[in-house]
Amino acid sequence: MKLINTLLTSIAITACAILSSCAPGGSQSQAAYEAYNRPATLPTNPSNVRVKVSIKNKLAYVMEGNKPLLIMPVTVGTAKNPTPKGTFRIFKKEHKHRAYTHGYCTNGNNVMPCYLRKKPGGWGFKGTPMPYWCEFKPAYGFHTGWMKPFPASHGCLRMHKNVAPKFYRLVRQGTTVSIANSQPEDATIGRNIPRPPDSTPFPGNPDKMMANTDKFFTAHKKPTYQ
Repeated sequence: MKLINTLLTSIAITACAILSSCAPGGSQSQAAYEAYNRPATLPTNPSNVRVKVSIKNKLAYVMEGNKPLLIMPVTVGTAKNPTPKGTFRIFKKEHKHRAYTHGYCTNGNNVMPCYLRKKPGGWGFKGTPMPYWCEFKPAYGFHTGWMKPFPASHGCLRMHKNVAPKFYRLVRQGTTVSIANSQPEDATIGRNIPRPPDSTPFPGNPDKMMANTDKFFTAHKKPTYQ
């Protein structure tokens, strides 16, 4: 009987791992990811807004003086493609931005992921959607993207889709962005900030939809402010 119970337990665990509602990153985790959000406050004086990014803590602090307007998680660059450190200014904002170098090659109904430099002759090209783009260094910016709890980007700072429009409204061209390994706020307001579930197990978006529609630029909750 003990052996039978052990076998039944093993089968149940295996079945649960297969079912998306039981497995990590399954439907429950994806529902939590879709619901994730962060509170934001509009500034009194937009010219006083600045952004501080902690690479180690994977957080961005949008501040007006000493007042936090938004504290949001960010996915940072890998060791091979690190997020640049230093002090910058946002010089370009574009809600419906698409990547310049990587995306999708298109030929009629045929769509495949590709880099622009490897585009087959006669094929078209559409860059990867990067909603709410805020560029602070040539080819580096904040943008909506799948969130990971570990370094995963090519150097950009990915934002959760429900938080990105809030960040986009709080900053403007000329807003200072300071990026360092850590920030003083990590030890105070940056502690115990809720993070979205890891998006790694989620199914990817269909290539044809990514290339041929603009739905991803508005696929988020309507932003609200305190």
